[in-house]
Amino acid sequence: MNRTAQREAILKELRSVKTHPTADELYAALRVKLPTISLGTVYRNLEQMSQAGIVRKLETAGKQKRFDGDISEHHHMRCTVCGAVSDVSPAVFSGINREIRSVMEELDCDSFYLELSGKCQKCRKQKA
Repeated sequence: MNRTAQREAILKELRSVKTHPTADELYAALRVKLPTISLGTVYRNLEQMSQAGIVRKLETAGKQKRFDGDISEHHHMRCTVCGAVSDVSPAVFSGINREIRSVMEELDCDSFYLELSGKCQKCRKQKA
């Protein structure tokens, strides 16, 4: 399988999930379909695709990078208990988005996104 086919398989798998997987998690899922794919290939392609703007890399200090196949404007919620990442609609933050965009124009920034942190629904239910 050539690099392009592997890249397409990685992108297809990433876009098929809403879990914002790490490279390791994506590799584990891909190995079922592509037993010869290497972890290095997954890492390399994810980095290249994130640099090209095809996927979004989610980085938080001290945490493993996660990847998002949905590059539309949206924000994220990271669970402080289990580490799960879920999407939050930008419409929820429309006022804040407008204010930040105004500042971005002044500072010549290219992009931004917000990441909330707290307990996900699953962890909140387990505590109850």
